[in-house]
Amino acid sequence: MKAWALALLFPLSLGAQELRVLSGGAAKSLVDPLAATFAHGKVEVQYQPMGRLVESLAASSQGGAEVDLVIVTEETLPRLERENRVRRGAKPVARVGIGVAVNEKAASPDISTVEAFKRTLLAAKSVVYIDPKVGTSGKHVAEVLERLGIAEQVNAKATLGQGGYIVEPVGRGEIELGIHQISEILPVRGVKLVGPLPRELQKYTTYVAAPVKQSRLVLDFIDHLTGAEARKRLAAAGYSAPE
Repeated sequence: MKAWALALLFPLSLGAQELRVLSGGAAKSLVDPLAATFAHGKVEVQYQPMGRLVESLAASSQGGAEVDLVIVTEETLPRLERENRVRRGAKPVARVGIGVAVNEKAASPDISTVEAFKRTLLAAKSVVYIDPKVGTSGKHVAEVLERLGIAEQVNAKATLGQGGYIVEPVGRGEIELGIHQISEILPVRGVKLVGPLPRELQKYTTYVAAPVKQSRLVLDFIDHLTGAEARKRLAAAGYSAPE
């Protein structure tokens, strides 16, 4: 029987030391190793783009799969608080910016300035970024393309990812250029990080951990996500400390 099914049979209130976490995908490379080293119980994590995550959390409150804790963007948290879907005790976990990826065998294009980045986008034969309807970085990329006046040209050759490591096609040589949160570029096989977006175009996203259910185990895991071990892992996984 799967862990999530067992969790439904043996809820935390009855003493089962298991946490069910729903998290934004950009937190994966930080949360996975911390879940594995959590000493107080087993942690099952599902990763979803932010739009889909909010829908899943709403479904859980109506009898869907149970969730004990969510890791969401700082921008999403107020909505969840207004809808009474999370409890008090939320803490910022990490901050991540958006970067550009190419195949590890390709030359790194110039993205050092706004104009250089614009030229690189126009010159690329194909581009991938996450669908703005489901992903935080995709919404921002779409706004940047409009701001630069190149939305029509770039979207004509763009693939819109629906979740997960959307720059994987870049690593397979199927797409030339990928734009995504840096923490979701670094773990992908076959790609390299060219660098972050130019400062004028950058968007940093802070992820926060918020209790859906109040328990000592939930609060202990939030402390683990924001503790000394987590801080040591931030830079290597593409994050910085929340401000």
